[in-house]
Amino acid sequence: MKYDLHLHTTGSDGRLTPTELVRLARTRGLEVIAVTDHDSVGGVKEALEEASRVPQITIIPGVEINTDLPTGELHVLGYFIDYTDKDLLVSLGKIRESRVGRAEKMVDKLHGLGLSVEWQRIMDLARGDSICRTHIAQAMLEKGYVSSEKEAFDKYIGRNGPAYVERDKVKPVDAVRIIKRAGGLPVLAHPADIQDLDAMLKELMEAGLIGMETYYGQYDSATIERLAGIADQYKLLKTGGTDYHHFQDEQEVPMGSVDIPDECIRKLFSAAGKKYEPK
Repeated sequence: MKYDLHLHTTGSDGRLTPTELVRLARTRGLEVIAVTDHDSVGGVKEALEEASRVPQITIIPGVEINTDLPTGELHVLGYFIDYTDKDLLVSLGKIRESRVGRAEKMVDKLHGLGLSVEWQRIMDLARGDSICRTHIAQAMLEKGYVSSEKEAFDKYIGRNGPAYVERDKVKPVDAVRIIKRAGGLPVLAHPADIQDLDAMLKELMEAGLIGMETYYGQYDSATIERLAGIADQYKLLKTGGTDYHHFQDEQEVPMGSVDIPDECIRKLFSAAGKKYEPK
């Protein structure tokens, strides 16, 4: 496999620094990767700098914006964004600020349940500028309150957990517009479980959506075939990736293990006004 367009670093909830991520991609023989941290472009510059020393790897500057629906979350990927765009940085900064407030409230709730998790430790675990629930789960695991991060979500900080706190709502169409304004290509992330996908696609396409993540680490061949048909129906670009975080657990799909056709990469680059020929 030569491509992975869905990767996370310490810029959000990944465990590898951008430099470490690029070096791992090199050892895996990848040619094109996208750094797509949650609500943050903080890791993009470092990844590009490291890639400049590894000319066989091309980095796509990206982001993954978390948005909300009544039934749960919906994520929008942005590719080839201008990661220095001032409006983009302001918009993402506001989203991250709401993450901090939400995390503080969740920690307070955990304290009320007799689970003393230190805020400073969560900040240390975050390392980057985007605090995620996984950082709270890490801190809980370190203290021995849970046997795994999954248990932390299942029992305490998941949507139905006693320490869960709703975050400030971000609409999917707003995420698409934020990405478009920063010169990026908005793509719907891991869409297989979205209720009424057709209606959502129509709404987001009106705002500027150009693609859908069809080849995803946790999808079987039947799901991929179904999504590819939908993408073709709506004339959307098809992208793919592993959603790799370097969690190092048995459930995680290894970086670069999703088979993404060369043609998908060519078309994505073309949509950004660039040319790419597989090596």
